[in-house]
Parts: sequence; structure tokens; C-alpha cells
Amino acid sequence: MKVVYTPDSQMRRPGLLLRSMWRDLLDSRELAWRLFLRDFYARYRSSVLGIVWAFLPPVATGLVFIFLQARGVVRFGETDIPYPVYVLVGTVLWQLFTESLNAPLATVRASISMISKVNFPREALIVSSFYQILLSLLIKVVILAGTFIYFKIPPIWGLAASGFAVFVLILLGMAIGLLLTPLGLLYSDVTSSLVIVTQVWFFLTPVVYPTPKSFPFNLVANLNPVTPVLSTARDLMTIGTIAEPTAFAVVCVLAVLGLFAGWIFYRLAIPILLERMSA
Repeated sequence: MKVVYTPDSQMRRPGLLLRSMWRDLLDSRELAWRLFLRDFYARYRSSVLGIVWAFLPPVATGLVFIFLQARGVVRFGETDIPYPVYVLVGTVLWQLFTESLNAPLATVRASISMISKVNFPREALIVSSFYQILLSLLIKVVILAGTFIYFKIPPIWGLAASGFAVFVLILLGMAIGLLLTPLGLLYSDVTSSLVIVTQVWFFLTPVVYPTPKSFPFNLVANLNPVTPVLSTARDLMTIGTIAEPTAFAVVCVLAVLGLFAGWIFYRLAIPILLERMSA
């Protein structure tokens, strides 16, 4: 007799679950690439500006704060590098984080009809969203390179090391996004609230201002998991130092554990959600 393992039986046998997850991840690579190409062409086929939209949000946000600072409307304090560089690098990294946060839910939601009709490794959708983030990263490298050339920021050893910090930033965003994906499929309020949450989160993160030193603002920055990763990536790119190595290491561990926990939650919740949505 053939035994069919349900999510409940997988939960009772963690070894089976882990092997199944790894096998499906490997099997999903080709399908993930095809889904990525499908989404890429669908996104830009009917757009006049096309891929330019990937440049506009961080650049536009950065230019607004640069203008406000230059006019004296706001004073954020001194930075170790020219303020325009500080802001543009920060907004690019923040945009990358928010895209990583939203990508899993957006990809799965767009493919919900296919999930309900076709049996395939669900990891393909997550890998596809990861490919989208990598493409976005390549586009944003162009922005960063242009910023460094224009403001004559010399290349340093930290540029290579900053790639690891950027990768952790992506993992952190995708970990949170994966944990929210099942809830977002069940309740549309999650998608709507994410817009508000990320806007507030932006101002609680030292994207356009230096990390606060005085209480209670420094406490908010220290409790914010994005702060050490974004600041480390920016510092490595521009001055080649890490201000808070311990905090950065802690968030690295949390990002990996959170991604793994989100993957398990996503894998076990999808069959239950499909059954509930089709009822």
C-alpha cells in the first residue's frame, strides 16, 4: 500500500519533512526560471517606461531628502560620507529590502489559480520571487555605481564584503515575507497593512539619517532588525568598516532561522489554505 504523507504526518516526522523540502527545492529550479521569465515579460510588456520603474522609487525618494537637507528644511546631523551618497545608498538598500519583503506574497498570490489546479513544487514560486529580487539587485547596482562615480567615492575592499550584507538584507526581507505569505493569502488586510507598516518602518530605520545616539531613539534603532544590516552594507560600501558587528551577526542568524521557519510554515500552510479556499 502506498502511503501519502500529509502536512500532519510530515510534522510528526521532521526528517521526512526536511528531505521532502530539499528534494522539492531542487526539482523546482527549472520551473522557477520559467515563472520568473513569465512574470518579467508580463510586468514590463505593457509599461511605457519599462525597467526604468526599478530605478525611480529609490532615486526619487533620495532626491527629496537631499533637497530638504540642502534647503535646511530638515537637519539630520553629520554623516561620515557626503549626505547625497548616504541617502541614495540607503534608499536603494531599503527599496531592496521592501521588495524582498513583498515578493513572496505577491508571487504566490498571482499564481494562486495555478496552485489550485496543477501539482508542482510550491518552492518554485519562492525561488521565482528570489530571481526577481536578484534582477532588482543588478539594476540597483547600476544606481550605486553611478552614485559612486558622480561623487568620486573611491573603490575600497568593503565593496566586496558588502555583498554579503546585502544578501543578508534580502534573506531578512524574504524571511518576514514568507512568514506573512499564508496569512496574506487568507486575509487581504495583510497586503494593505504592509504598505502602511513599511512606510512607518522606513522612518524608524536610519535610511536617510544617522543612527541616533540618544535615548529613546537609539533604543528604537537597536531593536530594529534592519538597522544593523542596512548600516553595515552601507558602511562597507563607502568607508569599509562595521559599526555594530555583534548586532549584525545576531541578525544574520535570525535571518537564516527566520527564512527556514518561514519556509516550513509556508509549505505546511499552503495545502490547508487551498482546501479552505476551495471549500
